[in-house]
Amino acid sequence: MNKTLLDISRQFWEAMEHADEVGMRACAHPDCNFVHIGITCKLDKEIEFYTSGAFQPTNITFHSQKAELFGDTGVVLTDCDYSLLLDGKETTHHFMVTEVYTQDEKRWKLVTFSFTALVY
Repeated sequence: MNKTLLDISRQFWEAMEHADEVGMRACAHPDCNFVHIGITCKLDKEIEFYTSGAFQPTNITFHSQKAELFGDTGVVLTDCDYSLLLDGKETTHHFMVTEVYTQDEKRWKLVTFSFTALVY
């Protein structure tokens, strides 16, 4: 089951990296929450950031991913360096991303995607 969570996490990351709205919606619950360094938003707004070009990933380096199950809730911790053009300016941060998934009709769906900057 942990492999399934890691697979859906990677699918979401790939969809996000390629501004793939269909792929992002396939992995996420419609009311999913996203927490960034300066904003909190729902799925529609997150998709808009990527499809409009406001967020343009340039490089994502994954250091590790760990999945844990807590009943019908799954948590993936993704340690990564995330580089993107943010409103046309290059930025890179080292993040621990907390991804929370729940089962929806026997499929895992992302419900929270939260970026925490690591400063070590």
